[in-house]
Amino acid sequence: MTDEILTIREVAELLKINEKTAYKLALAGEIPGFKVGGSWRFQRQEIANWIKRKVEEQQGGSGGA
Repeated sequence: MTDEILTIREVAELLKINEKTAYKLALAGEIPGFKVGGSWRFQRQEIANWIKRKVEEQQGGSGGA
């Protein structure tokens, strides 16, 4: 399912970071997420897109060869 919803714990595991760090990134708007009843939730595809953008930025951002 491409629109799978992840918790803060699952995003932290996916990114290989501490849950506290994931929470801080979400709160600062650094990673794409939304709150439901006070709890952070993330769309798996949005996180995958975010990772791709970050990798491209670190490789020069041109996207071309």
